[in-house]
Amino acid sequence: MSSDIIVNKEVVEYINNNSTKLHPVQKEIISYNEQLGDIKRMQISLSQCHFLHLLIKSSKIKKILEIGTFTGLSTLSMALALPENGSVIALDKNQETSNIALNFFKKAAQDHKIKMIIALALKSLKNLNYEKHKFDLVFIDADKENYKNYFNHSIELVDKDGLIVIDNVLWHGEVVNINKQDKLTTSIREFNTYVNEDKRVENLIIPVGDGLSVCRKL
Repeated sequence: MSSDIIVNKEVVEYINNNSTKLHPVQKEIISYNEQLGDIKRMQISLSQCHFLHLLIKSSKIKKILEIGTFTGLSTLSMALALPENGSVIALDKNQETSNIALNFFKKAAQDHKIKMIIALALKSLKNLNYEKHKFDLVFIDADKENYKNYFNHSIELVDKDGLIVIDNVLWHGEVVNINKQDKLTTSIREFNTYVNEDKRVENLIIPVGDGLSVCRKL
């Protein structure tokens, strides 16, 4: 049996050079985030942009919920893959970065597909559940300590065969380092175990970017 390839910087560059080209505004967001220092780590990877695009297109997804928007790269990547009648509801608590994201959405002429809700995500999720919203795909990329809460709310917001995709589940590879016992790493480990044992979904962790868990509701 062949083993998985080790994806180094050169392989990542090769993959990006031989994948669907990014929209000019996606490139602009990436360039903007480069100026932000360490906080730029909140941006999804280029390979994740490509993966989400293909997943949405191939699954004919129309309604998306995003938990955690930052400056909008993931949101825009998903919106660009949607049909004209598709929609994204994007949840984030940071007004400043949300305003920046909205400007990028307008520049890419995708703002008509995107509704932003600026509030604590758990409050917004409770409201969406109360209003009986349903989504084809939920993308979770927010504070890691609340991943289990976000996941459980998301289960109620998708029907059978609906998808929930969660970022950062490999946590820079530290999930397998037994010497790493800090709060965030431990939270991710516990979350991954929780999802894997949850009989409401089937899941697969794929080594794209910082690790994506792709879950299908049963």
